[in-house]
Amino acid sequence: MELYSIDIFSGVGGLTEGMHQADFKTELAFEIDELASNAYQLNHTDTTVITKDIRKVSITEIKRKMNGKTIHLLAGCPPCQGFSSIRRLNRVTPVDDDRNNLIMEYVRLVRALKPYTIMMENVPGLVEYDLFKKAIKILTEELNYKIDFKVVNVKDYGVPQSRRRLVLVGSRLGELKVAEPSNEKRSVRDVIGKLPKPENSNDPLHKIFPKHTDKVKQRISLTPKDGGSWKDLPKEFILECHKGKNIGFNDVYGRLRWNSHSTTITGGCLNPSKGRFLHPEEDRNISAREAALLQSFPPNYKFPVDAPVSKIALMIGNALPPKFSYYQSINIKEHLKKQLGNNNLTD
Repeated sequence: MELYSIDIFSGVGGLTEGMHQADFKTELAFEIDELASNAYQLNHTDTTVITKDIRKVSITEIKRKMNGKTIHLLAGCPPCQGFSSIRRLNRVTPVDDDRNNLIMEYVRLVRALKPYTIMMENVPGLVEYDLFKKAIKILTEELNYKIDFKVVNVKDYGVPQSRRRLVLVGSRLGELKVAEPSNEKRSVRDVIGKLPKPENSNDPLHKIFPKHTDKVKQRISLTPKDGGSWKDLPKEFILECHKGKNIGFNDVYGRLRWNSHSTTITGGCLNPSKGRFLHPEEDRNISAREAALLQSFPPNYKFPVDAPVSKIALMIGNALPPKFSYYQSINIKEHLKKQLGNNNLTD
């Protein structure tokens, strides 16, 4: 029996990849960015991808595309960059960003489509946002969904990366809880330790990593292997901007550690000045393929390699780790089976 899902704000398809691994069939995906939409379609050819601002998508259009199919799961990651820890550095209030209001578009679709279950992932700072609290009130009191949400770390769900995220799940069939940690632990070595050097690889994505000036190359070569950082460099190689007291961004120009998880893979993952993105032992930044693997994408997941490096980094860093999506999706699948029965999933 088919389980049908819809992915809104789909990006390159990290959330969808996890749902597919859990046996959901994603009928529709919505993504405003054309490049990300194209990347999604490269990997999910059976899904209808609509490249459009979700605010301009009508319910009639969605229902027509679904053609009477039951919506078992409506999933999405509304962009709320104004609440990210980086954007809010040294701020009490969120950054004014019109994308912060997209959570209400998610609610609009839930209200009109009445999916059996919902899943939403976002930055932890969203919990304190008035519109998030309003969304919870509508979902529970008006639409009668049983809701659970919490801030978790994806490293506890088999993703080789520390990344704190808010995850919300809900069901109109009965109580549904956020999936418990899987206790599957994966390290940087587990996922990228056996890759060939980029110059010896046939994978075009693995060949993508930043090229540096001779001075930066020297600074990288002097950074101790397996977890070293700019703090370990001789004084003459420490940048002026790093010499003050209480300097933030301690991970910049830092190496990953082989036997631990990586730091958060962000949209700056192909720039060592943006975080701890140096290879544990080779004198270079991690490649785009290595960043995707640390996000838990499958080794053969496709990205548009002819796109600008900065765009590729954003597509990878902005994605929901598929392994995390899988554990949340399999938990929802078990809930649906329990509530509807194995042979009655379309009721």
